[in-house]
Amino acid sequence: MWYQNKLTELLGLDYPIIQAPMAGGVTTSRFVSTVSNAGALGMIGAGYMQPDELRLQIREIKSLTTRTFGVNLFIPEQPEISEEGINEANELLQPLRNTFGIKGELPTYENGSTFEEKVKIIIEEKVPVCSFTFGIPSEDVIRELKKHKIIVIGTATTVNEAVINENMGMDAVVVQGSEAGGHRGTFIKDAQESLIGLMALVPQVVDRVSIPVIASGGVMDGRGLIASLFLGSKAVQMGTAFLTTIESGAHEEHKNAILQATEDETMLTTVFSGKPARGINNQFMKELKHSEHLIAAYPIQHYLTSPIRKEAARQNNPEFMSLWSGQGVRMSQRQTVHELINGIVSKVDQLLKEF
Repeated sequence: MWYQNKLTELLGLDYPIIQAPMAGGVTTSRFVSTVSNAGALGMIGAGYMQPDELRLQIREIKSLTTRTFGVNLFIPEQPEISEEGINEANELLQPLRNTFGIKGELPTYENGSTFEEKVKIIIEEKVPVCSFTFGIPSEDVIRELKKHKIIVIGTATTVNEAVINENMGMDAVVVQGSEAGGHRGTFIKDAQESLIGLMALVPQVVDRVSIPVIASGGVMDGRGLIASLFLGSKAVQMGTAFLTTIESGAHEEHKNAILQATEDETMLTTVFSGKPARGINNQFMKELKHSEHLIAAYPIQHYLTSPIRKEAARQNNPEFMSLWSGQGVRMSQRQTVHELINGIVSKVDQLLKEF
């Protein structure tokens, strides 16, 4: 059958569908386990989680499913930033803090030891799959994970990044097109130089690597899945389509914004985290658009803006939230995870018969 291949066999999936590991609270235990129980791959977005939180969620998911699931980690970055630079970024955000009555404080952020601790937890808890974004872990980390039979998946936004993932020993690689919502996974060149559309990127990567390719970016339904398979990918990774499902842990205002948006309303911005990411244009993005050169580097900016975004969410104010979304927003639906996956599979079956 079309939905079985080398990658689905490796991952133990019914269908070549992976739920994107969206960090920041979207990937709740109920959400991830429901995806896995439906025959796709549920993924925890652990980029901003503390180690204890990660261990607890892994155990919760294990109590809810016996199917394969995974964890995604961000490769830690240690930006060189001056006190003057942080103060400038702080001052830039102060008017927004004043709007919400928030006190500005210098941030703390994840370091390499926290990353290593999360890797250790993934090994100890016998998580089947571990994926990475914003770069590639050390050879020692990859070797240790594979020693414990954990499947490792990398992220690439260009052909060269995909080749590096293969050379470093990744079992598969997510190829992220420019249409994708959320943060760009670029780690070689500047993100603006690595904005290749998925239809152009996938076949070029497939021609250069032998590991399975996972297509990501703008895939919302069965049409996107079958197109990706024809281009040579072995699966798709979908974020925006899953984000508006009933089980998703995304804020209701975030879901509503996606359901009401059009394809020309998503933009790349660095104002929320210091790293380019695609989301629905709102007041936060508009107010800081012309001051992006003054914001702090990732991940400092993420922690500087976090209190503002959290308070905006508490007040149900989407104008100051990070409304991550891909360009396929018009195809978004409010439905259950099972309805989404079953609809995708049925559509592919229909298209193959018609073709």
